[in-house]
Amino acid sequence: MSSDSVSNPVASVPDASTRICAVYGFPVRHSASPAMQNAGIAALGLNWLYLACETPPQHLPVALDGAAAMRFVGVNLTVPHKTLALDCVDYIDPEAQRLGAINTVRFETLDSVSGDWVGLGQLERWPEDDSPVRARGFNTDGFGLMKALEEELNWTPTGQTAVLIGVGGAGRAAGLTLAKEGLKRLYIVNRTEEKARDLAESIRLEFPLVETAIGYPEPGNQVDLVLNATSLGLKAGDPMPWDASALKPEQTRLAFDMIYRPAETLFLKSMKAAGVKTANGVGMLLWQGVKALEIWTGQPVPVEPMRTALLKNVYGS
Repeated sequence: MSSDSVSNPVASVPDASTRICAVYGFPVRHSASPAMQNAGIAALGLNWLYLACETPPQHLPVALDGAAAMRFVGVNLTVPHKTLALDCVDYIDPEAQRLGAINTVRFETLDSVSGDWVGLGQLERWPEDDSPVRARGFNTDGFGLMKALEEELNWTPTGQTAVLIGVGGAGRAAGLTLAKEGLKRLYIVNRTEEKARDLAESIRLEFPLVETAIGYPEPGNQVDLVLNATSLGLKAGDPMPWDASALKPEQTRLAFDMIYRPAETLFLKSMKAAGVKTANGVGMLLWQGVKALEIWTGQPVPVEPMRTALLKNVYGS
């Protein structure tokens, strides 16, 4: 392979052959993705560097265009970019199209031999200056969520009931994924009821056997899982993401918060205090990241180095 090969060892200091990937978000300074992804990159022996780039939403189109122009390998997208990115990429993977959100972008070029589009991170050499480069959007949210729920809460959706709070990019993907995995009934809670109804209609059309309801379950009705997919809890002083008078902790046995920093949000603290088994979003982030790195490299990724680096970054040990 050439000196630009994807199998080069990681340089202690980036050099002229180092390839770049990143996470775009606003805010993004809380992100643990660089620690996790750079550990995976090191384990694979790649001369790559993963960065966090604070990107205001109005600048997302030009930021993606710039990454393509500079031959980035790819980017991850977090709040508030997941749905905005649908209008900013050249091609959308079918799963991302179905879920209505993008959290991973791979930059691709045409292979001179096969004529197929191939990820820049899978090339032995950088593409020529005049080679076409396109942005392809993927969604790894659903995959990450299912892995985390199974690993950390020993829970699978088949025949179960759940309350979903928030239907932004990650929340919508969560609702559709739970429905696909055989959920019996989903209660959808969102600040804007129209978006909740839109998700319910999408589920009804694609998964007609899944029952949906807008709002909280009736008082006393038990559910199996309450899932927070809002960003409330990221900042100190954020209000609770749910109405505790409408849904009491005693009405559920499991609670999951997609937020991982702080490691225990006010939502999770209140649930834990009531004896509910809880998990934060660190496991979901891990498996999202594993899948993204596989998408960029085209090869299996060692999970444990990424897990170790992520847990150390989030929990400090």
